[in-house]
Amino acid sequence: MAEHLASIFGTEKDRVNCPFYFKIGACRHGDRCSRLHNRPTISPTILLSNMYQRPDMITPGVDAQGQPIDPRKIQEHFEDFYEDIFEELSKFGEIETLNVCDNLADHMIGNVYVQFREEDQAAAAVQAFQGRFYSGRPIIADFSPVTDFREATCRQYEENNCNRGGYCNFMHVKVIGRELRRKLFGRYRRYRGSRSRSRSASPRQRRDREFRDRDRDRDDHRNRNGRRPDRFDRDSGGRRKHGSPRRSRSPPPAREGSEERRARIEQWNREREKV
Repeated sequence: MAEHLASIFGTEKDRVNCPFYFKIGACRHGDRCSRLHNRPTISPTILLSNMYQRPDMITPGVDAQGQPIDPRKIQEHFEDFYEDIFEELSKFGEIETLNVCDNLADHMIGNVYVQFREEDQAAAAVQAFQGRFYSGRPIIADFSPVTDFREATCRQYEENNCNRGGYCNFMHVKVIGRELRRKLFGRYRRYRGSRSRSRSASPRQRRDREFRDRDRDRDDHRNRNGRRPDRFDRDSGGRRKHGSPRRSRSPPPAREGSEERRARIEQWNREREKV
């Protein structure tokens, strides 16, 4: 009997535990679900619920004023968010996976799933995100039961033929550009490679160095040509949570690089702790 219950746990045959919550970490029925949602007390994966606010939240491809939005602007907006959250989360440890849902249903819209290499890294992130804000909205961070994203993602969406659209109950994962993925996740590959290889640079190492230099040049270009606003730890009125005043928007500030942004966020957190 015990073997049978273990074999059907988290499947459609399990009449006690919710299979959708087990696979996806979210359920359209919420607390009204007739099956149990076994919330983990520890996990390498955390869920930041409804965190990403796409610019076409009301109608896909159209802004709040009813004007069409250039798809390139939507992708740029998303990648700015992705880089922001990746840089903040990477303070707590190595990130294995960072997925942002493109679904439209209330229980999945804007969900951000982050899988760390170690459980204690995820625990540190959950603890640190309590009471924090992003873009004027509180961050809701919890452990998630999802560990295998292959079971959680919609295969039809990946093949561009999901007939359920944005209201599908499986993850529609937004995709970042290859260059940004190389920049963010490539640091881990370079770190691992430096520990296992000799000091003589291989062709691949030289190629990685070229990409790193190119990314640095791009960041320098951004520094000269404006930056996106810092969105962490601001309340709904645009003020930082610890009460310091909102900075003036004129003249437009120069865009700062990732290291400068992380240092600024750490400074805000230290100031908030003193209040």
